Parts: sequence; C-alpha cells; structure tokens
Amino acid sequence: MKLYKIFIYTVLILLAVTVAVPVLWVFFASFKENSEFYGDPWTFPKGLYFKNFVDAWTDAHMGDYFLNSVTVTLMAIAMLLILALPCAYALSRFSFKGRTLVKGLMMGGLFINVSYIVVPIFLMLTDLGKLLETSFFLNNHFILALIYASTALPFTVYLLQSYFSTLPAAYEEAAAIDGASPFVTMLRVMLPMARPAVITVILFNFLSFWNEYIIALTFMTKDSSKTLPVGLMNLMKAQNAAAEYGKMYAGLVMVMLPTLILYICVQKKLTHSLAVGGVKG
Repeated sequence: MKLYKIFIYTVLILLAVTVAVPVLWVFFASFKENSEFYGDPWTFPKGLYFKNFVDAWTDAHMGDYFLNSVTVTLMAIAMLLILALPCAYALSRFSFKGRTLVKGLMMGGLFINVSYIVVPIFLMLTDLGKLLETSFFLNNHFILALIYASTALPFTVYLLQSYFSTLPAAYEEAAAIDGASPFVTMLRVMLPMARPAVITVILFNFLSFWNEYIIALTFMTKDSSKTLPVGLMNLMKAQNAAAEYGKMYAGLVMVMLPTLILYICVQKKLTHSLAVGGVKG
C-alpha cells in the first residue's frame, strides 16, 4: 500500500512539474531583454523588463484584442446561461411532447466537433448576408458570441440537466404550495442549489471561449475585430521574424493570466461546491 501511494505521489509530482515549469519559464521569459535570449535559456531575467508588456499592449494591439476577447467571452457566457438553464431545468423536471427528441438532439450535439462545422456556418452566414445585402454577420462580436454559445449548448445542457435531476423534488413542491410559478421556483429555489454545476459550466466555457482560435479566425477578418488568440498568433509570427522574443512571451502571458486568475479565484469554491453536490446526490 505504501509503495502504491509513493508511486501515485511521484506521478502526480512529475505531472505538476511538467505543467508548472513551462508556465513559469514563459513568465520569466516575458521579463527578459532581447539580448538575454541568446545565452542560457534557463537563466532568470536580469531585471523586470516591463517594456515588453507595454510594447505588446500598444504596438502589437494586444490591448484591443484583449478587450475584444473579454467582450465576446462575457456575452457568450451570458447567452449560454440564459438559453441552457431553462432548457436543462425543463428537460430534467417536466414531461412534454417532443422531450425525447430534444434530449436526443442535445446528446447528439455532444459528438459534433465544432471545427468540422465552421465552414458550413461561415458559408451559411455569408449567403444570408448576401441575400440581405449586409455585412452584419462577419466581424461582429455579438454573432461570434452567439456561435460560441450555440456550439457549447449541448454539453452545458447535458451537465446542468444531470445535476438538476439529482435535486430533491420536495423543494419544488414546497415552492408550489407557497404559490411560486415554475419559473420563479427555478430561479429562486433550484438555481441556487445548482450552483456547483453552474460554476463548473462557467469555468469550462470561459476557458473554451477565451482560448478558441478556429471560429474567431474564420469570422473575424478585420484586424480591429480579432480576439486575443488570433492576435497572439499574428504577434508570434511578427516577433519571430523580428527576433523580438520578449514581446512575444509578454503576449503569451496576457493570454494565460486571466485563465489562471479565474481558476485561482474559484478553485476552492469549485471543489467545495462539487463536494457538497456529491453528498446531495
């Protein structure tokens, strides 16, 4: 038993090191001057060269890309929750005509890779724009957020529906006796109880939307409309050609930092909520 524990801890430590070392290396590299990259790559920076971040934020327009990503991600998460929460609650709690079909469609959506349907979506919206004689569907952050929310809907509904199904029906019965409508019951009674699943959905979808590249590259053709991952790829190409590596790693840090901060903020709450949810189930 002791050997087994030693083996498990050794594997976990090795995995943690393989994840932590590259992340720390990128952070340290973002503070290096250009001349420092031509020596030993594992040395610490001689000082904190913040000009890399200033140049990346302004000269490489990473600040604009950052704001675009924040806008798109927040809109996508808001739309996703507005659509997914009532849908998941209705599928888990009510019997109605077509319920089996809707559940089947949602389950089928879990097996569709978004990358495979980007071109059909693009062609469909392009043709629709030509028909209506408008360019509304391209370089539009709202449309991009709507696509993100739509493609993430099956997974989100499946997760929330599974969690709603584990909650006792006695709370709904008590709310009905007090005169609460199904919508009010969902909003004020069941939704607070489903907080673990909602937090999980927000975290996973935030990471997915924030780091998404293919859809943003396809629909955001104007430089001013691009999101952070697309802008980062442009920055990496430009800085590799110009051999300005510090600015490139500063851009990488800008992409990683929000996701790390979000995880640090919700990590304790997430694990605690999931543990409570597991006891309830």
